[in-house]
Amino acid sequence: MTDQTVPSNGPLPVAAGARIQTLDVLRGVAVLGILAVNAAAFALPMAVEFAPEQSPFPLIGANAVAHWVGEVFFHQKFVTLFSMLFGVSIFLVGGQRGDEARGRVLRRRLMWLALFGVIHGAAFWYGDILLLYAWSGLFMMLMRSMPARPLIQFGLGATLVLATGQAALMLMTAWTPEAMNDSSMGVAENAVAASIAAYRSGWPAGLIENLKAWGLLQAMSLFGYVFATVSLMMLGLGLFKAGFSHGRLPTRIYLILIATGAALLTLLGVLEWLEIMAGPGVQATKGWADAVASFPIFVTLAYASGLILLTSRGVSWVRRVFAPVGQMAFTNYLTQTMIMSSLFYMPWGPRLMGQVDYPGQWAIVVAVWALQLIWSPLWLSRFGMGPLEWLWRRLSYGHDLPLRRQT
Repeated sequence: MTDQTVPSNGPLPVAAGARIQTLDVLRGVAVLGILAVNAAAFALPMAVEFAPEQSPFPLIGANAVAHWVGEVFFHQKFVTLFSMLFGVSIFLVGGQRGDEARGRVLRRRLMWLALFGVIHGAAFWYGDILLLYAWSGLFMMLMRSMPARPLIQFGLGATLVLATGQAALMLMTAWTPEAMNDSSMGVAENAVAASIAAYRSGWPAGLIENLKAWGLLQAMSLFGYVFATVSLMMLGLGLFKAGFSHGRLPTRIYLILIATGAALLTLLGVLEWLEIMAGPGVQATKGWADAVASFPIFVTLAYASGLILLTSRGVSWVRRVFAPVGQMAFTNYLTQTMIMSSLFYMPWGPRLMGQVDYPGQWAIVVAVWALQLIWSPLWLSRFGMGPLEWLWRRLSYGHDLPLRRQT
């Protein structure tokens, strides 16, 4: 979803051959992993998050297993990776703060990203992350010339402080009286069913439902998510400058990160299963499942470390499979929205909102993965970049750029 060519002295993008393959691989895996989490937000209304007991799909049997896989292995892990990579792109596009030409390109790039985000979120899907990245990028661009060490220290420190605060809140909430611990507080009875009916009725009711959810999410982003996002962007850029993304650190560091993430995943898997088996509204782990889940950064670093080791050590299939998806991440992210929204609530589609259970959602996710894994290299065999990447770059640089691959 981002330009990752190495900064030069001028405002023009560097040739595609200068792309950093590990970043493309990481970005490709991230955009695919994000869909696994977003699928439920397309298939079910936002109210399910606040009133899970009103979900049309009780978490039993296959539904329980499918939901557990998403919560343990995907939830927050890949959007964390995507945020870190966006911090890298701020530097790769804008260069040092003293480079006025590239700085102007970066500012225009963020401006256009904000516009894309408003259109995407308001008209298509409330879960848009582009607008959040645009205004987070305005803060990150001021810090893009900082050295690796302070970027890592502040980025990781702030990330852990915010995660610890969230974990503490989850534990405190779990131990409050039952009346204050009702996860559906403020959600009217049958709110989920009413929202599903509105989405399935077509526009304008579906559009209004999306706008309400989008407005709520943007308020949460403005007053909360932006702080966590900027911290992750700083950490991502710091690690990039330190050589982490290129596989230049000692192998033992990557292995330590992988082991740490694996241990956290194991603990989270056990705790989340206990919560799911207990049913909605029951704090089977007394808040510890949510507390452990508040630290996705360790799992994200483990995933990234594994991919970086494989890519930098010459495992060619990893690069061949995932790099094209990452090179077209912006196009693939928005394509996912068009496919999923068309399936679940757009007036021209079958309007399956509330009709597809969690295993069914996974089947759709895997089908979209296969589609994007196939079509990305096919497109790039003829063109130098994805169609939306080309549009975004053209608007950012202010002049025409070739789309067809140069022979």
